Amino acid sequence: MATRSKQVPLLFRPVPRGGRLLKHLLLIGFGLVMLYPLLWMISSSLKPEDLIFREPGLWPSAVTLDNYSEGWTSLKHTFGYYLWNSAVITGLSVLANLVACSLAAYAFARLNFPLKKLWFAIMLGSIMLPHHVTVVPQYIVFANLDWINTIWPLVVPKFLATDAFFIFLMVQFIRTLPRELDEAAAIDGAGYWRIFLQVILPLCMPALATTGIFTFIWTWNDFFSQNLYLTNSDNLTVAVALRQFLDSSGESSWGPMFAMSIVSLGPIFGFFLAGQKYLIRGVATTGLK
Repeated sequence: MATRSKQVPLLFRPVPRGGRLLKHLLLIGFGLVMLYPLLWMISSSLKPEDLIFREPGLWPSAVTLDNYSEGWTSLKHTFGYYLWNSAVITGLSVLANLVACSLAAYAFARLNFPLKKLWFAIMLGSIMLPHHVTVVPQYIVFANLDWINTIWPLVVPKFLATDAFFIFLMVQFIRTLPRELDEAAAIDGAGYWRIFLQVILPLCMPALATTGIFTFIWTWNDFFSQNLYLTNSDNLTVAVALRQFLDSSGESSWGPMFAMSIVSLGPIFGFFLAGQKYLIRGVATTGLK
């Protein structure tokens, strides 16, 4: 009796060495195209301001660090002041999302309460609601609370678990955890809070890291909300302070703006590199059962 040879799927067939080389060259080429704006901004931050647009290449004919010293001190406060403002708002936002979204996700994934499916559907529906739709009513509420020019409009909503995307992300991750862990802890006398803190939360580190990294990046780079609620020059964050280097009626300080843009990217890269291992695990495992 003739035996049938097993057909290896095309996806899992070994790629010839020449094909792998071509694939890597294409990936490197696409990577350089994506990195070009960043490399150009780094190069421009090291050029004298009169050469930034006269020499569009990446290699500067003259190098200077004056843009960094001028950009650091040219605004009302030193740029470190605005970095601190952003760090406070971003740090509180990350903490708020980690606490509130993990609690809401645990409730949706593990607890039973009236109209659970309805509330979960409403929560998912809020993801499709554009942020700009709620700006006017939110602004009226915060103005009546006398919260304009304070950090509270930017931070307090996150303590109320308003970022439905992160709730859904953590719900999907918690659902991948075996319920036998909860049952074993309940047999040992653990209640809901102890199960959450000692069993579920330690296992959710990849999802927590994903939430923290994305919250950090989105809050740090948020210009619209911070420009809307923080109009006093003493409360400006990095995203809004960079806008002060541009003048629609006169000359813009391009060199200092590029230099401070590079400085403002430092915390983002550092935070991402510190948690990239957990980020990859969180994105790869969320939603898989």
